Amino acid sequence: AKIQVDNAEFRATGKRIDFPGFFRAYVEGSDDPDAALDNQEVLLPPLRVGDSVDCQNLDAIGHETQPPARYTEASLVKMLEKEGIGRPSTYASIIGTLVKRNYAQLNNNTMIPTFLAFAVTGLLEDYFPDLVDPGFTAKMERTLDDIAAGDVDWLPYLQTFFLGDKGLDTQIKQQKTQIDPDQARTVMLEGLDVPIRVGMYGAYLEVERDGQKVKASIPEKLTPADFDQEQVEVLIRQKLEGPRVVGIHSKTQEPIYALTGRFGPYLQLGEKTEENKKPKTASLMSGMDIDTITLEQAEQLLAIPRLLGEHPELGGPIYARRGRGGPYVAHVRGEDDEETRSLKKEDNVLTVGLERALELLAIPKKSRRRKAATPLRELGSHPADGKPVGIYDGPYGHYIKHGKTNVSVPEGETVESVTMEMAVELLEAKAGPVKSKAKGTGKAKKTTKAKSSATKSSTTKSSTAKSKTTKSKTTKSKTTKSKTTKSKTTKAKAGTTKASATKSSTKTSTKTSASKAESSTATGDNGLEAVESTSKIAATKAVKAKATKSGSKSGSKTSRASTSAKAS
Repeated sequence: AKIQVDNAEFRATGKRIDFPGFFRAYVEGSDDPDAALDNQEVLLPPLRVGDSVDCQNLDAIGHETQPPARYTEASLVKMLEKEGIGRPSTYASIIGTLVKRNYAQLNNNTMIPTFLAFAVTGLLEDYFPDLVDPGFTAKMERTLDDIAAGDVDWLPYLQTFFLGDKGLDTQIKQQKTQIDPDQARTVMLEGLDVPIRVGMYGAYLEVERDGQKVKASIPEKLTPADFDQEQVEVLIRQKLEGPRVVGIHSKTQEPIYALTGRFGPYLQLGEKTEENKKPKTASLMSGMDIDTITLEQAEQLLAIPRLLGEHPELGGPIYARRGRGGPYVAHVRGEDDEETRSLKKEDNVLTVGLERALELLAIPKKSRRRKAATPLRELGSHPADGKPVGIYDGPYGHYIKHGKTNVSVPEGETVESVTMEMAVELLEAKAGPVKSKAKGTGKAKKTTKAKSSATKSSTTKSSTAKSKTTKSKTTKSKTTKSKTTKSKTTKAKAGTTKASATKSSTKTSTKTSASKAESSTATGDNGLEAVESTSKIAATKAVKAKATKSGSKSGSKTSRASTSAKAS
């Protein structure tokens, strides 16, 4: 029943059982089955349209709806499987592409779309809708499966996909002139009256204040889901007011500015000038606030890398530095020779001293490589290739190892009872017979042949030269004979040249054919890469759809949310 009170509508819901069915079976074991059955009903008083109702009590109960949860890596893979997009071998690559190209950020295993994802998805939906259609991509995946199975020829399919009447190349040429670059890189979010542009160096705001355009960078860690009008005003105000001067550096007497850039808040020593195009900068450490940072903290941050002193035994300076992997100390032993150690949680890069640095450098560096297993018993060299054969201990028991081939020791056999003959039989049963070591190589034969040809050529030339010398010493009476001989020699040389040219032509033809074959293969590979890239683009459109539903609790912030990849 619906009850209207002014502008509010109240509802009352009741339930009456007409046919008990299985409810009767459920209450048969109770003391009073009929009473238990009556408890299943919620009866409403007889009401008619237009009746007035007296309010005896009113309780205000708050209830908030939650937006759908964002995709995680696992839930995205589950959705891809449901839509028929991608395969188990490509799921990791798809997710990796989304993060690598900054279409999504991972926060506690949750995938959050970025401003770049919004812009790319909007462009693809407006001009290339087929590429982000899950049905199109799923059909392509099935065709690729048929190609892998040998049921479909790959080259005609890729030619149609890329060069056909509705192929990718044709679509790009048709739409290229229709795309407005400014519109394509503009993102409009619900609740914001300011356009957001996506440029080469990230997202930024572009507004007009007092007759001039103002551009303010949006920090990379700030995503569309967390962006609101208040943050817009803060960024614009900071841009108009200019950077805050923390103070004057005690040594250089230059001002220290507190700025906010693409990668978050940072400090800058001095101003950018023609002589000083890249002034020294330093990012803030965890727990520091750009609005409350002190001059002392700023000077400490700008002092990094900080010289701690000289190594007392080995010589060379020791520095405290900050890197992508966190703070660390470094002992510089030469131009390209450094020994580094990461600082522990209890250490502070701003205050760590030489003594503590020496303690850390004295700790042996842990190798990232896994140590090679030690054999329990060495059986000796394999009779075919001479490589060692040994028995090792593994998580599933003892096994025999030869090169990259492993085979379990049969039941009933021990480490001591296994012989070389038994090991060879087991290895051959698993991997086939081992090829014997070749005594010579094709390369050596080729070299020998080349030398032989060179010797032969040299001998022939020497003989010809000798013949010419002899003939030049003949008398005038033998002039005719000499001319004839010279003519023959000329013909012989011409024949030799012709033969060489023929051989060279044959080699060139062979190389050309090989080049064509390689070119064809490369074309096929590029086509497959294009198909895979398209698959990734369409696959991630679902992230965009779900991100659109998510937004903030107050409501959706955008009509488009995406983690779509580029169509290339």
